[in-house]
Amino acid sequence: MSSGTAVVVGTRPEAVKLAYVARALGDRAVVVHTGQHYDATLWADVVGDLPMPPIAHHIAVGGRSRGEQIGRATELLTRLLIEHPVRAVVVQGDTNSTLAGALAANATGTPLVHVEAGLRSDDRSMPEESNRLLVDRISDLCCVPIAANAARLEREGVAADRIEVTGNTLADALSDLVPRTGEADTLLGGLGLERGGFALATVHRASNVDDRRTLAALADGLAALARRVTVVLPLHPHTRARLAEFDLTDRLAGVRTVDPVGPRQFLALEAAAGLLVSDSGGVQEEACLLRRPLVVLRNSTERPELLDGWCRLLGDADPVGVLEQAWADVPSWTADLAVRPLPYGTDSASARIVAEIDRRWPVPR
Repeated sequence: MSSGTAVVVGTRPEAVKLAYVARALGDRAVVVHTGQHYDATLWADVVGDLPMPPIAHHIAVGGRSRGEQIGRATELLTRLLIEHPVRAVVVQGDTNSTLAGALAANATGTPLVHVEAGLRSDDRSMPEESNRLLVDRISDLCCVPIAANAARLEREGVAADRIEVTGNTLADALSDLVPRTGEADTLLGGLGLERGGFALATVHRASNVDDRRTLAALADGLAALARRVTVVLPLHPHTRARLAEFDLTDRLAGVRTVDPVGPRQFLALEAAAGLLVSDSGGVQEEACLLRRPLVVLRNSTERPELLDGWCRLLGDADPVGVLEQAWADVPSWTADLAVRPLPYGTDSASARIVAEIDRRWPVPR
């Protein structure tokens, strides 16, 4: 058995949350990139911003349908694990790459570690919910952010000795990546933005961008918000393509659309924004850790601990009214968030995860 530990990433959020696990593994980290996010604009700044070891293997699965992407990535990852055995495979979250890495580990009898296990939205219409359910069932070690996630897994029949409360690796990333005040102010000045004086938005989920009516409503909501405050929208390539395909680009009148930015710059913008608007799971955690008001552009969340005042779900409501009211509430909302105890702790989750891997699967001396 090799002393190496495969760290499977395929999307930017996975890279941010696993970079510090890989760093804690040191020269034992074998980083495998599936290529799920294959657009260069999504990766341009990731390598420079994160302490990720060099990518050891790139399987380049590329853009495919969900089933094809999972199937092809599973095939290639299985072949890779047979040719280059490792002591464990680490996957994160709920992406197609996560499920493919888990299935490949299972197929080769390699111990599987699931970082960010135990999250549930109970919304089976979301592909991510099915992915995380399947991965948790076959994981040998489920690393959960908080005790409530552990309790959920135990209710589902996962043995307690397969569960470890490790905290949230995103806290490690934020303590390292969020720029200091002077650096952040320089960045904001270069973009013509003032701290607290703008809203930052992201929209990328298929359920929001692949349906014209839904995407049009969100565009109208952001445009209405932009009549009250500057709205910065880094556009995911898929979202940009759908806006053009549905002839909706003009509906974002007044919204400041930009290309995707690197993790460090995005976190600086998040920390300085008066309001966040997003359908991203990672942004929910970032907003909490940064104590920023957030409107979640979804009907459900796999992080119910944040519904107690940390964020607001859009649900089936009109985006225009929800976003305008959210901006009006920013002063009182921000003041409330400033004094709340954080549900995710501070940092060191990555070190705890690696320590648990070492304890369960020690490297032969």
